[in-house]
Amino acid sequence: MAKEIIATEQAPQAIGTYSQAVKVGTTVYLSGQIPLIPESMEMVEGDMEAQIVRVFENLTAVAKAAGGDLKDIVKLNIFLTDLNHFPLVNEVMARYFSQPYPARAAIGVASLPKNAGVEMDGVMELD
Repeated sequence: MAKEIIATEQAPQAIGTYSQAVKVGTTVYLSGQIPLIPESMEMVEGDMEAQIVRVFENLTAVAKAAGGDLKDIVKLNIFLTDLNHFPLVNEVMARYFSQPYPARAAIGVASLPKNAGVEMDGVMELD
């Protein structure tokens, strides 16, 4: 199957050797998003909630560019530098997702690019 590279100006441009997303058939692999503001490529200011919201907004933009939406995500990986923010992730995620929720992992990590507190990636399945 052919690979289609997904790119949008509505989400941060890649800061490394990767694509925002890659579509193979009806499956879309969304690269990790950190709380970068697409227009400035600067980290969002504010607390952890602001970071989590920005990441979901970035994922939404890439999902839409691929022809889907967050509801099409079947697997979501969440990387946190402080797992004490796990309840806040659940709270914010409930604003963006409804049941049935995707499969998910929350992983504590030592650090993330640009000193972000959160990064998320996922797999989306389109109809």
